[in-house]
Formats: sequence, structure tokens, C-alpha cells
Amino acid sequence: MNGITGNLEYFKVFYYVAKSGSVTRAAGELSISQPAVSQSLKLLEKGIGVTLFERCSRGMKLTAEGRVLYAHVEKGYEQIVQGVEQVVRMQNLELGEVRIGASDMTLRFYLLPFLETFHEKYPGIKVIVTNAPTPQTLQLLREGKIDFGVVSTPFSSGEDLQAVPVREIEDVFVAGRKFMAYKNRTLDFQELENLPMIFLEGHTSTRSCMDAFLAENGVALQPEFELATSDMIVQFALRNLGVGCVVRQFAAEYLESGLLFELRFNKMIPRRNFCVVRSERWQPPMVAQKLMELIL
Repeated sequence: MNGITGNLEYFKVFYYVAKSGSVTRAAGELSISQPAVSQSLKLLEKGIGVTLFERCSRGMKLTAEGRVLYAHVEKGYEQIVQGVEQVVRMQNLELGEVRIGASDMTLRFYLLPFLETFHEKYPGIKVIVTNAPTPQTLQLLREGKIDFGVVSTPFSSGEDLQAVPVREIEDVFVAGRKFMAYKNRTLDFQELENLPMIFLEGHTSTRSCMDAFLAENGVALQPEFELATSDMIVQFALRNLGVGCVVRQFAAEYLESGLLFELRFNKMIPRRNFCVVRSERWQPPMVAQKLMELIL
């Protein structure tokens, strides 16, 4: 019995004969000889110990035992066929999903145009974006909950992650009309200690990077406002609540219009990068690889 149940080819032949009611038609669909079909049926009946078909003038008719077996084989075989079809569609990028981790900043100023292009090209692919700061995105990647991440430096990737820089970004300090006295001056970073400051919350790579840079220059700030998003920092700066620290792209519209201005300093702030990060521990699915190829 175990040998019979382990030979799925017998059940495949059984399925086609039962479905078509004919050894001849089954042989044609399977592209094998009629004797091969008959032999498979004999071996299956012998292995199970029951007669599955009645031979009649119109072809092959299932016995009561044959009908019970066919009810199960039909479901299983058609599930297999559907499974194969879905896998083929996944290989053809007609079906599947890709899971991405990205912060507000990387999603808005880098990833979004690529997602738009990818969706237009592969509309059947579901894209799931988990919005989170860089440290949380890296943790999700290590846990296998996302296929890859788009994050901003600095971060500690470790040997288990592979990071590829894809775009340079620049941190700036911006302010509104209340602080116009600082507009045409070249400042020392220590002067920020005398100004109300608006920063991101402390668990982001952007905040950690700026805190480290200012500490290297002997500056210790206690921001008046710590906000969850860079968009809110810009809004607070527009309302003259303080000097905001953001990536330039977030404030570009208001800098160009003159509603905000950029503070200038006697030392350059190091530039950072957006990076595409993937795990070295496992291969991402084909759909994720295709999106990464588009991005890179």
C-alpha cells in the first residue's frame, strides 16, 4: 500500500481516466500509450486491493470505491495544478507580493517613483510597505518580516546585511521670519545652544547622526520640540516655533519660496546616503529581486 500511495503517477493516470471516461482519451491527454495507461490502472487497483473501474461499451465507469477515491484525487490534483499555475504566474511576475521597509523620508523622496513604475509594469504584484525608522526597519529585515529595506545612514549593518548606497542626502537647519537676524550670517554650531530647536525623536538614524556630529563639535542641545516626522518639523518652523533640523528635500519647497531660509555655518555638515539593504541570510523572492534591480 505504501508503495502505491507514494507513486503519484498512478493517481494522475487514474484522475485522467476517471475524468474522461476513456483510456484512449486519457492516453492522449497524458501523451503516453494506451497500454501504459491500462498498466498503471492495474497496478493501482492491485495495490489498493479494490476494483476502481467497470469496463463497458462506452468506456470506463467508476465503481463505488472508484467514486470515493476520485472525489479525493480530483480535489488534490486540481489543487496541485492550481499551485503550479500560481508558481508559473509568480515566475512571470503576474502574481506575488514584495515586502519593503522604509521611513517616511526614504519612501517619499526616493522609493515612491520606483514603486509607481513597478506597479505600472507589474500590476498583479502586491506591494506591502512597512513604514518605520531605520533601526526598526533593520530589525524587521533581520527577522525576515520584510524582503529588503530602504534606509538612511548612518547605521550599523553588520555582516548579516548588505547595504548599497543609492542617493546622497543633506541635513540642514531651517528657520522662519522670526529668526531673520541669522539669515546672512556664518554661524558657529555652538550658537544653536541659544536658539529654540526642533528635532526628530531620538530613535531615528537622522537624530542620532546629528546628535553625534554636534557632540563632536562641543555642542549639546536640549530641543524644545521633538517630533515624529520631518514634515511636522517644517510646519513648526513655518510657525516660527524654532529652528528645525531636517533633510533638505523636506524643506525645499519653502526654501525656494522664501518662507523658510537655511542657516549657514563655518563647518560643513557631513552628507549621508539612502541605502538599499537586504539580508545575507536568505534570498529574497523573485518579485523583490526585480524591484531591487529597478531601484539599483
